[in-house]
Amino acid sequence: MNAPDPFTADSAPAEVSAADRVLQVLAVLASAGRALTAGELMQGTGLPRSSLYRQLARLKRFGFVMESGALYAPGPLGLQLARGFDDGSHLVQVARPILVQLTDQTRESVGLLVAANGQAVCLDMVESPLSLRCSFAKGSSVPLSVGASAKCVLAYLPAAQRDPLLDRHYGAGTPARAQAAAELLQLRERGYATTVGEVDAGVWGCSAPLFGNARRAVAAITLMAPHQRVLHQEASLVQATLAAAARISRLLAE
Repeated sequence: MNAPDPFTADSAPAEVSAADRVLQVLAVLASAGRALTAGELMQGTGLPRSSLYRQLARLKRFGFVMESGALYAPGPLGLQLARGFDDGSHLVQVARPILVQLTDQTRESVGLLVAANGQAVCLDMVESPLSLRCSFAKGSSVPLSVGASAKCVLAYLPAAQRDPLLDRHYGAGTPARAQAAAELLQLRERGYATTVGEVDAGVWGCSAPLFGNARRAVAAITLMAPHQRVLHQEASLVQATLAAAARISRLLAE
């Protein structure tokens, strides 16, 4: 699945303190999925040019950003961080075998996603063995307003985190915000989300939450497939996704 452009109103950051500016630059670079110009980084971070260049110089010095011509991209230290995350993430290690089992059972792609910095971020992905398949690249992200994955992780965020995101995406006090809040409430009551074509045309997704200790939602898994292939078996795919999510949640709660 192709993530929407990160430089949209949905992902535009609020003003950040001086201490947070360097992290804001890293966050924008991480979510972009490509090298960025200084102008794009200014737009994505809201930083003035002089401040942006100071943060970039700091990040380049420590190897977190690399510059090629007029473009900036994550540096080699970012790769080491990613490797450390893969090796050390309890969530990924617990979920991975069950994601593989779900793909073997359904022959469709399955992703593991979490909420981070106002986005749904893919931590792991198991690809369908079929030639026509849908997938969400590991490390990519979408705003928490589109698609089954995003809506599922947004629905289970604590209200103190969820409500400001709803205000940002839909506008405080608007009918669209009230409708989105009602949809998330229904999602929590139902226990899963399904969408068709919200991120990529013709792609069906089913997302279910994962719970850790004290029934705290920590992530979501999403089964995704071409919509045409889902016809007449949607119910069984939903049940398979829910069963896999329940197995992962039991292990996380141990």
